[in-house]
Amino acid sequence: MDSQTGTKDQYYEMAHAPVNRIIPRLAVPTIISMLVSSIYNMADTFFVSQIGTSASGAVGIIFSAMAIIQALAFMVGMGSGNFMTRSIGAGNRKLAQQIASIAFFTGAAVGIAIALICLPNLHTVVMLLGSTETIAPYAEDYARYIFLAAPFMICSFIMNNLLRFQGKAFFAMIGITTGGILNIILDPIFIFTLGMGTAGAALATGLSQFISFCILLFMCNTQESCITIRLREFAPTLKIYREILYGGFPSLGRQGIASVATILMNTMAHPYGDAAIAAMSIVTRFMQFISSAIIGFGQGFQPVCSYCFGAELYQRVKEACWFCIKVSTAVLVVFCLSGFLVSGNIISLFRKDDLEVIQIGTAALRCQLVTLPLQGVIVLGNMFPQSIGYGFRATLVSISRQGLFLIPALVILMPLLGLTGLLIAQPIADAATFVLAAVVIRGIMKEIST
Repeated sequence: MDSQTGTKDQYYEMAHAPVNRIIPRLAVPTIISMLVSSIYNMADTFFVSQIGTSASGAVGIIFSAMAIIQALAFMVGMGSGNFMTRSIGAGNRKLAQQIASIAFFTGAAVGIAIALICLPNLHTVVMLLGSTETIAPYAEDYARYIFLAAPFMICSFIMNNLLRFQGKAFFAMIGITTGGILNIILDPIFIFTLGMGTAGAALATGLSQFISFCILLFMCNTQESCITIRLREFAPTLKIYREILYGGFPSLGRQGIASVATILMNTMAHPYGDAAIAAMSIVTRFMQFISSAIIGFGQGFQPVCSYCFGAELYQRVKEACWFCIKVSTAVLVVFCLSGFLVSGNIISLFRKDDLEVIQIGTAALRCQLVTLPLQGVIVLGNMFPQSIGYGFRATLVSISRQGLFLIPALVILMPLLGLTGLLIAQPIADAATFVLAAVVIRGIMKEIST
């Protein structure tokens, strides 16, 4: 089968195969990729937590910086990915080629800029991220290698999205999964065997990201029917950047605002000591692990949604969206019930010798599990409009959970309720975001029906 025939068959399936078959097939590799990414983030937290509570808190502090790096990568990757797929759906493959190359080299430039700005100012950066003085030395050790790896991290996430939006999530999975497994293997070696501490965890992450970068670049440029990345195709225009930013800004909003909220949470948790920061770091990692499965499932929906919308198959777009909402909600109910029963055991896996961390973490985890089943609608409320180019509504939903609702909840509730306010702020924000996302989805469904 030649590359042109393979491309036609691939997009024919997006347009005509049953949604309950094509979406899971596209989603399984992305779910695996997302879960592996979350697992090796959890591995960093697990191994570093064995050093001490302050070291555990350091991972939570630098997680905000990593989330900002990922937010920038997903802005470019998501924006270029859905613009590229819509262009393919409209029959303009030459434009798609140009979009992919612009996205890659723009991401590389952004990553280099981050490294050049942050590396000479590590102490200032970690304090701005919400570190305490006792956590700062561990955070600086961890941050150094993360910022060095920033260009490779950003380009890896961009290529992951470009492959996924072409329906080639399996290739993306190979790159992400290989890096993730390598990170898990290297963590204990660098942290304990070589005695590098938190710096060892960051070095393992940086090396793993570089390996993922190399594999993904190879996949993009050697696999049949893939849109390739070439320097000669780097011909940016304001129009292309406008489309990329418009389509990708919801991702920046979602993760960027989440980083701001995490920084605020870390800062406001200072009066409760390193234990509170460490506990919230562990809870955040675990909840991210669960959410990553649903986000991965939604990413299986996105290429189908973008292509079918570009091809004006609106009824199929709606069918795919409702299918994803139903499946994701059912799965999340199971996660909610099972996670609630073993919350204390989950937290104690990370810091079994610190009863204060276990107490705070268990309460926080149970609070967030209560509203977990709402995440299916929330995720689709962001991905659905983003995939069809409805940037404003996608951005509104993306910034609401951690921005419009969580930040005000923290500011209002913590002075009134103290630590309890910290624990219940997220579920309150989730409930409010669910309502907003449901309204957005319903409104778009009505529009594309007319």
